[in-house]
Amino acid sequence: MLAWIALATAALCVFVVMRYSRAHRIPAKARKSPDLSSATTTPPEELSSPSPTLPPPAQPYDYFCVLDVEGTCEEGQGLNWPNEIIEWPVVLLGWRDSEKRDELVVVDEWRSYVQPVYRAKLTEFCTKLTGITQADVDGAPTFTPMLKQFTKFLRKHGLLDTNNRKTGRWTWCTDGPYDIRDFVAKQCFISAIPHPPYLLGDILDVRTAVNDYLNEANTGSTRSGKGRRSANTFRRTSLKLPNQLQALGLAPFEGRQHSGIDDTRNIARIVAELARRGVSLLCNLSVRPGRRWQWMGRTPGTILEEYVHSAT
Repeated sequence: MLAWIALATAALCVFVVMRYSRAHRIPAKARKSPDLSSATTTPPEELSSPSPTLPPPAQPYDYFCVLDVEGTCEEGQGLNWPNEIIEWPVVLLGWRDSEKRDELVVVDEWRSYVQPVYRAKLTEFCTKLTGITQADVDGAPTFTPMLKQFTKFLRKHGLLDTNNRKTGRWTWCTDGPYDIRDFVAKQCFISAIPHPPYLLGDILDVRTAVNDYLNEANTGSTRSGKGRRSANTFRRTSLKLPNQLQALGLAPFEGRQHSGIDDTRNIARIVAELARRGVSLLCNLSVRPGRRWQWMGRTPGTILEEYVHSAT
């Protein structure tokens, strides 16, 4: 009997000691680390593993049609005025290597002057600004025949089918929203023709793309998703063509500013540089049909003169 009591007492003592030790155990985070002050250590930056290589950016388009139109204008008139297109220049860009998609090159160019019909005589202000003379437009086709000629260019490169519907993967590139969203919409109304479907939809506003890229570069942005860059809060003001070229470290503007073909070629240089820097050339502007101005009458081609003079 006494032996059994002694055995039970010993077991109880062991149980109490174990419970006490567990209750007063020092947490792992509070345990004192050994003194390594005299040991040779490796700087933290050498301990970190190298960042994984970022995948190449997703480039959704095979071709880029760069366009910068010139239009009729009068000194003192704003964007609400009924401008007519008088120069239609296009630079077609494509990938040097369709697999790598890291270098854009000029595939072809197309250019035509366009004869205005609403106000056929160019103002002195317009000629000084654009370098386009009255003789240039007098011998040119009007807008509708010009477009018919231009569609042959697009079909030659497989960008339109025989019904003038877009084929393949390509997009328009413009410096700002005005060329296709505004000038083409105005001209189609003045010429009393529907807005061609291949001149609608999503396009790449290059000026916005450049500003976004520079904003991100100034805020230490990262790339996310399929090569896209994420922007932070810093915003840069909109840059004109010469300033975009300078900001990207490119050679100064080549040619004459406000010459449609020269503007277009310089925009193409910027698009190619963005591609070289790994920027995904994604559309950032949508052009929809039906855009109207106050001077537009109910019938296509009808211009309400009483609103033209106040279109500032």
